[in-house]
Amino acid sequence: MNPEVNEIFYSLQGEGGRQGEASIFIRLTQCNLSCDFCDTDFETGKKMSVDEILSKIKEYPCKWIIWTGGEPTLQLTDAILAYFKERGYHQAIESNGLKPLSERIDYKVISPKGSLSYIKKINAEVDEIRLPVKKGDILPDIQSLPLARYYFVSPIFSLDKEQTKANIDYCVEQIKSAPAWRLSLQIHKLIGIE
Repeated sequence: MNPEVNEIFYSLQGEGGRQGEASIFIRLTQCNLSCDFCDTDFETGKKMSVDEILSKIKEYPCKWIIWTGGEPTLQLTDAILAYFKERGYHQAIESNGLKPLSERIDYKVISPKGSLSYIKKINAEVDEIRLPVKKGDILPDIQSLPLARYYFVSPIFSLDKEQTKANIDYCVEQIKSAPAWRLSLQIHKLIGIE
């Protein structure tokens, strides 16, 4: 039970159905995709025991962990999840959906990248599907996706502010045409927090 951790930090959830809630982010290394718009470092880290992770996160007055990455399912095991649940933590995951999600997770986010064909095969209910979208992307019919409480489009933020604005405007128009979708802006980027 020694996952390789890129970083641990305390902030607000910046997007999706839990937006604005204080959360402890544990970013694990490794990913099974290579997305051209990825904005996170998940290649470097250090092995940490669950006791070391607990020692670090105990300093925060929060009981919500968000497992993120890279792709957290590559390292996150039921034993790790049970360890933190036994200590009173609620746990969310942000996954690309290529690997099954544990039933021990309290809040499940699938953020598919690239082809959506693989997530259409998921037969478990998740809390949210958060689809990264850039101008020109075609939104799938929600009925073709796994069952979720929320379906979000998340405009891809770029270093080019005009491209970011175009992506946001495009998402707004798509939602107006298909109102079962919701907009999820990356508020943490807009207000400049980690």
